[in-house]
Amino acid sequence: MPSLMRFLTAIATIAALGYASLYALATFVTPRARDMSVTIPAQKLRPQPVEAASKNPKTAGAETSAGAAATP
Repeated sequence: MPSLMRFLTAIATIAALGYASLYALATFVTPRARDMSVTIPAQKLRPQPVEAASKNPKTAGAETSAGAAATP
């Protein structure tokens, strides 16, 4: 039984040190605010032509053009 108590004490000590370090990081460290910019490729800004959208059903707007063609 003493070896079980030593094991549980060691595990509790390691857990307490882990929580203490997380608390210290959350309390004493302040993040720096900075500006962020993301470059978007020009191909993503241009809309696709209608015929390309109807050939690729996963593109936005393909459901409306395919649905309009299927209904009389």
